[in-house]
Amino acid sequence: MSKPTLLIVEDDEGVATQMRWAFIDDYEVLQADNRAAALDVMRSASPSVVMLDLGLPPDPSGSSEGLRAIREMIEADPAVKILTITGRAEKANALKAIEYGAFDFFSKPLDLDEVKITVKRALHVSMLERENMELRRELDGSGLEGMVGMSPAMQDVFGHIRKVATVDISVLILGESGTGKELAARAIHNLSNRRNGPFCVINCGAIPENLLESELFGHEKGAFTGASSRRRGRIEYAHRGTLFLDEVGELPPPLQVKLLRFLQDFNIERVGGRESIAVDVRIVAATNRDIEAEVAAGNFRDDLYFRLGVVTLKLPPLRERGEDIYLLALSFLKKYASAFNKGIRGLSDSAIAALRSYEWPGNIRELENRMKRAAAMCRGPKITASDLALGGTADETAPGSVGLLAAREELDRRLIQESLLRHKGVVSRAAADLGISRQYLSDLLNKYNINPRAL
Repeated sequence: MSKPTLLIVEDDEGVATQMRWAFIDDYEVLQADNRAAALDVMRSASPSVVMLDLGLPPDPSGSSEGLRAIREMIEADPAVKILTITGRAEKANALKAIEYGAFDFFSKPLDLDEVKITVKRALHVSMLERENMELRRELDGSGLEGMVGMSPAMQDVFGHIRKVATVDISVLILGESGTGKELAARAIHNLSNRRNGPFCVINCGAIPENLLESELFGHEKGAFTGASSRRRGRIEYAHRGTLFLDEVGELPPPLQVKLLRFLQDFNIERVGGRESIAVDVRIVAATNRDIEAEVAAGNFRDDLYFRLGVVTLKLPPLRERGEDIYLLALSFLKKYASAFNKGIRGLSDSAIAALRSYEWPGNIRELENRMKRAAAMCRGPKITASDLALGGTADETAPGSVGLLAAREELDRRLIQESLLRHKGVVSRAAADLGISRQYLSDLLNKYNINPRAL
C-alpha cells in the first residue's frame, strides 16, 4: 500500500529536516521552502496534508506569504488539510490562518508526538472528504443523485436499488422518518425502464381520508359535492411511470381493499364512475411503521402487504451510518453556504465531535435542517458546535469556553480508543498505529482516563 503524501513548507532547513525524519517512515514526505515551490508541489503531487510555516520569504518575520499560500493551496485542492506553524507569541496569526481555512496550528518549539497525532487526524478527515467527492462523481448521472453514503449499510442499499430497479415489480421501502425513502424511490425510478415516464408522489398520511380515494383514483363530475368536473387521480397521472405511495401504512381499511383490487389487475374506476380504466404503472411504497407488527395487529391487510412488498428495501437510521454523518453534513454545508452566499470553509473540530455524538432521532431530515441553520447563523470561516445547537455542546465563542482545545482532545480521545479497539488493547501496537511513542500514548491514556483493558 502506498504511503500518504505530506508536504512540509518550511524555510528553516534545520526544522524541515527534523520534521522530515519524524514522518519519513509513515508518509511520503515532500518539501518546499517558499510559496511558489509549495504550489508547484501541490499541483503535481496533491498531498493530503500540508505543514506550513507562516513566516515564508520574502516575509519571514510576518505572515503574509503563509496566509496567501493557504488561500491558494485550498483553491488548488479544497480537500487538503493545512497545519500551520507559528512562533509562540503569534497566536493572532494562527487564528487568522484558521480563518483562511487552515485545519489546525502549532506553536514553536514543536512537540512532535502531538504533531503526529494531529497530522493523522487531518489525514483521516482529508481522506473522508476526497472519498465523498469521488462518490458524488460516481453517483452523478448514475440515477442515484442526492443519495450520499460510503457506509457498508448504504453500499448494500445502493446494490439492492440497482438490482431491483430494472425488474418491473412492486417495492416496499422501510425505514424511520427522515431516512431518505423518497430519494430511494426516485433512484429506483431513474434506473428503471420507466425513467422517461412520470414519477408521481402521494403521501397517504397527509391527505384527509374523505379526499384520499379521489386523489388516488380520480373522480367523475358530480361524484360528490364540489366535484364540478372530471379529474384524474395520481394513479392515472403515473401511467407508464412510477407511483410512489409514501406512508402507505396510514391507508384506511376501505382504501387498502381498493388498492389491493387495483394491484391484482391494474384497472381502476374513478369515484362515481363505472368505466374500467387500464393503467400501466409501477408501485413503489414506503412506511416508517413496523409493517409486520401492523399486519399481525390486524391494522394492515396481509394480502396487500405481500402485493406491495414483492421486494422490501430497508434504509438504515442515520445513527447507524458512521462517517456518512460527516459526509452528509459536508454536502448540506456546501448547498446552503452557496445558497446564503457565505464563504464557509468547513466544520470545526467541535462541530465534527458534536455531529458524531448526537443520536439524530430525525435522521437525514434533521441533519439537513441543522446544517441549514448552522450555515445561516455561522459568523466565522467554519461551522462550530454552537452553530449546530444540538444541545450539550461547548460554545467555542462563549467566555470561559475551552473551544478548540476541548474539541481537539475529544477527537484525540476517539482516535486513541478506535486504535486500541483495533489492536485489542495492546498499547505498543496502538502507539505504532497512531505514529507516536509508547510513552506519549501512555501519558495520553492517563490524561484521558482511558483503560485499554476495558476496551
